[in-house]
Amino acid sequence: MQFDAPAILAEIQACFAAYEAAFMANDIAALNAFFWNDPRVTRYGIADRQWGYDDLVAYRAATPPPDFTRVLEHPRITVFGQDMAVAQVEFVRSDTPLRGFQSQVWARLPEGWRIVAAHVSMIPFRNQPRG
Repeated sequence: MQFDAPAILAEIQACFAAYEAAFMANDIAALNAFFWNDPRVTRYGIADRQWGYDDLVAYRAATPPPDFTRVLEHPRITVFGQDMAVAQVEFVRSDTPLRGFQSQVWARLPEGWRIVAAHVSMIPFRNQPRG
């Protein structure tokens, strides 16, 4: 298995950037389209959970647009072969001192790259030295 093939990595980086733009613009149709349309898709949020695409669509429809800005820090994207990738990033929001963490598992499906699992959390955080 090849890891981090440059062409595939570039595809996922573009998907990841487009997802972030859609999130901050509250482009609900685009956000929904990034996710696998399947009952097995899973998203764990800061104070919510969606099991299945229908839950995810309902959640997005009921969620107000972001009233904050956010800065992404320390993005880590790893590509596994031609059809699987994991994207992780830390973020800082303008409305809270908490540090956010976001993970997405991307799979290349017949319809294109889709998020098949995601997790978002926010916690008080003190950077730990590497050791």
